[in-house]
Formats: sequence, structure tokens, C-alpha cells
Amino acid sequence: MARAIWSGVITFGLVTVPVGLYTATEDHTVHFHQLQRGTSDRIRNRRVNERTGDEVGTDDIVKGFPVGEGEYVVVEPDELDEIAPGRSQTIDISDFVDLEAIEPVYFDRTYYVAPRGKEYSKVYELLRAALAEGNKAGIATFVMRNKQYLTALRAEDRMLVLQTLHWADEVRDPGSELPELPSGRSGSDKELRMALQLVDALSGDWQPERYHDTYQEKVRELVKAKAEGQEVAVAEGPPEATNVIDLMQVLEGSLEAARSGRGGKETAERNTGSAQRKPARTAADAKTAKPPSRKEAPPKKSGTASARSRGGEGRSELRKLSKAELYQRAADQDVAGRSKMSREELVDALAGSVRRRKKSAA
Repeated sequence: MARAIWSGVITFGLVTVPVGLYTATEDHTVHFHQLQRGTSDRIRNRRVNERTGDEVGTDDIVKGFPVGEGEYVVVEPDELDEIAPGRSQTIDISDFVDLEAIEPVYFDRTYYVAPRGKEYSKVYELLRAALAEGNKAGIATFVMRNKQYLTALRAEDRMLVLQTLHWADEVRDPGSELPELPSGRSGSDKELRMALQLVDALSGDWQPERYHDTYQEKVRELVKAKAEGQEVAVAEGPPEATNVIDLMQVLEGSLEAARSGRGGKETAERNTGSAQRKPARTAADAKTAKPPSRKEAPPKKSGTASARSRGGEGRSELRKLSKAELYQRAADQDVAGRSKMSREELVDALAGSVRRRKKSAA
């Protein structure tokens, strides 16, 4: 069971409920150690005195705020704790606002909030239900680990969720920060209608489990391949930007492909001749990298829709699966190049695998 990273109370009006704060997310990034090239020697970071070069222990480190050349105001960690509002133990709701009124750019990290004991569940649920019924968020501040946070407390099914927010002076003004923004509406009415149709054709329900960090998957495959002495496949470079002159043609090709269930990118590139890709760096050193082995090379794409449809046993059933489920089936069947495939390419590869198995069984 998870442990609370912060304990305190939520207050609104004269009502107080003791709660604990729990992290809602976890990091799945592949982490590496730093080594000296050509050795297995770990590289360590040390805190050293800039003047003497001597290492300094954590207990001997204080904070210093620069006020001049070589001059600092020294602040002890305990002094920061002493001035923390509410001694870091209170989430004091000062306002309730419409949840939709908070612009997404303000949201930062997410935490789950739970009552600290069954005896506090009634008050906790009362606050949750009130926020849910009114579609409101409670705006509050609290201090954790020597930092004050602006937060929005909102309701989800059966629980409260705390979102830390950026302060107003932390959010940049896009009008002054971004170099190029459209001055007005771009494109013709026909192009806009086509774009709306494309968005509608590609629309669906929000299913977060459908999306995966494919880069981290490739990092793990890279580590596994290098550990087994296998060759490393080279990733493709990014596609070229769409030519404004060909915009309608690209939109029409994308819409045709989306409606046929193949995804718009491949057809749009074929129709506009923009399939040329920029060269990509190899995952291994360029001087020693070899061409991808047959096992790792991505499968060739069929040239036409009719070629795709031949022998498509089980294709409609496969399209009902998420990309994660398709990828797992491809892994079970040892489909070569699966890590580089799009969802539709996985469907094609698995359908072809079914056809080959049926032929061999016959």
C-alpha cells in the first residue's frame, strides 16, 4: 500500500478534515548510470567547496542568497520551516471556482487525497460530493518540502484529487514569447470544412491505455539488442513539412485514408510525393553501425489497398484491439520489426501471419 508523502488537514469555512497526500503517477523512464567510456567505472557527483576542492557533507551545507559580488545572506533550513504558512500542515481552501475556468496551462502535478481514518470519511465525502455536484474546484495553498503550492482540489469518482497549479507569474504570455502566430483565420472555407471532416473521422473516445511511450520501448529493445550482441535498427527521420500549395490534396488523401481505417499519413505522403524523409542518425556509432539485420528490419508496405485486403482473415477482429494488444500479439508471434510499426501495420502483419499459418496447416 502506498505511503502518504504529506499529512495535514483540508479546511473550508470552519470545516476541517485530516487527509494524506499520495502521488498519482510514476515515472517509467529507462534510467542509466554514467560510466567512463571504455570502462565500467561509475561517475559520481560530489558536493565540493569551490575554493578548496574539498568535499562537503550535507549537514554543513546552508542556503545563500546573493546580494553582491561574493556576498550572501545565509539562511538555515530550519528558518525556512519556521516561516512556512500553517507550519506546512494545512490546505486552506479560500475560493471555489468553475473547474472549466482553469486553463490547462496552469495544471502541473496530480496527487490523490485520502482521509486519515474512517472517522473522517463523512466530512471527506461531503466535500467531494459538493465539488462534484457543483462542478467546482477548491483553490488553496499549502507548503510541502519548503515550497508553497497553489492548488486546485477537485472531485473524481469516490475520491478527491489535488492538482498543483503554476502561479500566474510563471505562465508565459504566448503573444510576447512566440515568434510566429497566425494574425487571423487561415485557409479557405473548403479547406476548413475538409479539416473538420478529417478531425471528425479521426475522433473517438478517450482511452489512455491505447497510448504508449514507444521511445522508451525502443530504448529497452536497444539495451536488449546490445546485451545480446545483435545489430541495432536505424530509426527514420521526421517527414517533411506539408507544402501549402498541396494542402487540399493532402487533406483529401488524409480523409480518404481515415475513412478507410488505414490512417491518413501514408496515403497523404503517397498522394503528394512527400514521402522523402530526412536522414536519421543511427542508434549506434556511425562508424561501426551495420545495416539492420533481417530480423530487425521493418516489413515492406504493400503498394495498394487491394493488396492489403487480400488474405485479410481476422483483419476486422484485429482492428478492434488496441495498439498495446496488437503489439503483444506481434511479440507472441515474433513478428519482425514490430517496434517500428504503426497500429495499422501491426494489423497487416498479424493478418498476414494468420494467412501463412492457415496455408501451412493446409
